[in-house]
Amino acid sequence: MLAPAKCLSRRRRSLLRAGVATLPGSLSRGWLAGPALGLGLAGLGGCGRQSGFRAIDITGADFAKGFDLTDHRGRPTRLEDFSGKLLVVFFGYTQCPDVCPTTMAEMAEVMRRLGPLAEQVRVAFITVDPERDTQELLSHYVPAFHPEFIGLWGDAEATARTARAFRVVYQKVPGKTPGSYTVDHSAGSYVFDRRSRVRLMVRHGAQAEAIEADLRRLLGER
Repeated sequence: MLAPAKCLSRRRRSLLRAGVATLPGSLSRGWLAGPALGLGLAGLGGCGRQSGFRAIDITGADFAKGFDLTDHRGRPTRLEDFSGKLLVVFFGYTQCPDVCPTTMAEMAEVMRRLGPLAEQVRVAFITVDPERDTQELLSHYVPAFHPEFIGLWGDAEATARTARAFRVVYQKVPGKTPGSYTVDHSAGSYVFDRRSRVRLMVRHGAQAEAIEADLRRLLGER
C-alpha cells in the first residue's frame, strides 16, 4: 500500500498528484511503495495480463522506446546498440544511499545465478544526477557491481528527456550544503528483449530468483 499520508512530504504528495502513481517502481528516499498499486496499470501497455512473468508485463507499452546517451567509457550509446541481448535499465545516481546500491547488487546476484547465460544480458544504470555523476565516477561505480554493467550519462536536457520518455520522475532534495543534495527518483527497472522492445517492469525489492526466472523466460523466446 502507499506510505501513510503523514509520512509523505508536501513535495511527494505533489509528485503523486502529478502522476507518480502511474510510474514504474517506487520513489527512492522515504519512497512510495509499489509501482502503480492498481492506480494506473491499465496505462502501462500489457500490465495486469496473466502472462506468467513475475514482474509486471508491459509488452506493447507506448513509452520507453529508446535513449541517446553516453556510456561510462565516453561512447555514444543508444537502445539499439543492445539488440540481440536482454537489457535491464535502472535510473539512479552514485550517491544514492539505499535503493540504487541494493538494486545494483541484486542485479549482480541475478547475473551470477544466470551463469553462462549472463553473457546475453546487460544492465544499464542511467544517472539522474548528471551534475555530480561524471564519466570517471560512473566508470568506477557501475562496473564495481559487475564488469558488464554500463553507466549511462546525459547532460541535464538529455537526462530530463530520457526520464520523460521512460515515465520516470526525479527531483533534487536540498542538503546542508549545495553539493550535498540527494535525489528522489523512481526505483523500478525496465527489461528489454533481444529486439529492444520493453517487456517488463521490475519493482524495487524484487528478489533475484524472480528476476532470474523472468530473464530466462525471455532468453528462451524465439
